[in-house]
Amino acid sequence: MKQDLHPEYGPVVFRDNQAGTSFLTRSTAGAHARGTVEWEDGETHPVIDVDVSSASHPFWTGRARVLDSEGRVERFRRRYGQRTPSTGSATSS
Repeated sequence: MKQDLHPEYGPVVFRDNQAGTSFLTRSTAGAHARGTVEWEDGETHPVIDVDVSSASHPFWTGRARVLDSEGRVERFRRRYGQRTPSTGSATSS
């Protein structure tokens, strides 16, 4: 394997300031960290601040807004109706 080709893979703390949570995982993104933080294990690890994580994303927290109030199926049925296939004609009315 070539030397100095792959980025360093090690522990990194990802911090979601919006939700006030952080988690420790392993990543190659440690070189892009803006600082360090002392973790619960007493070790100092690089920290990366993220905008959205599973702790703050509306889909995962259950705070998702319903954008389509009447439903796509009902809108389709209202627009096109219940059409029955006709014999001998390419289009039906």
